[in-house]
Amino acid sequence: MKCAIVTGAARGIGLATAKKMLADGWRVVLADWDADELTSVCAVLGDNALPLVTDVSNPEQVNAMIAGTLNWAGRLDAIVNNAGVADFGPIEDTDFARWRAVMDVNLDGVFLCSQAAIAALKAQGGAIVNIASISGLRASTLRVAYGTSKAAVIQLTKQQAAELGEYGIRANCVCPGPVRTKLAMAVHSQEIIDAYHDAIPLNRYGTEEELANVITFLCSDQASYVTGQVVAVDGGFESTGVGLPALRATD
Repeated sequence: MKCAIVTGAARGIGLATAKKMLADGWRVVLADWDADELTSVCAVLGDNALPLVTDVSNPEQVNAMIAGTLNWAGRLDAIVNNAGVADFGPIEDTDFARWRAVMDVNLDGVFLCSQAAIAALKAQGGAIVNIASISGLRASTLRVAYGTSKAAVIQLTKQQAAELGEYGIRANCVCPGPVRTKLAMAVHSQEIIDAYHDAIPLNRYGTEEELANVITFLCSDQASYVTGQVVAVDGGFESTGVGLPALRATD
């Protein structure tokens, strides 16, 4: 049975991805630094789910995560680098400590987890799927650290694809657009929600399950000739650039 690691798996897109992979017959290691939430969600996921409390910015904990996975499953076929932090604020208010806190998780964590997984992935010809963001593809206000970290993840993915392909390891990147998570709905005002709906050709937020479907596909053998790709799962948001919704009217 194939095995995957999903980081940032205690909630949101990570948890939805873990559930989708479990439903598709994978064994899944759910990694997160929130021990209480991780224990809670894994309690109902069955024997093919293993919780491992992990801070992806800590090299020792990342190495322990890989070792724990191999001890449990005996193999590793895919890693989904989903763990991330969202910190939004003006450039002039982003001091170096705040900048580093974002980079530690969003960029360094992806690098560390991927690097630690390479030896195990070589044995299977496995897959790396990094979760960036639409904010890594298009600039926006208040995202100097977040957007920059996600843009770097996109480039890191391409580096991984170029270098690891000879080992049969595929590396791809998923860039979510606005997603209807509990967190987003708690902090997005109705004005923000309406503005996003107007700017997205599909006129709605995505769902966690829609992201999970694409991530799981990229981990699977169905995507065996797909590597080095950046997939925006965003309802068309990125493709329209700064196009005004009023100019897309067809009546």
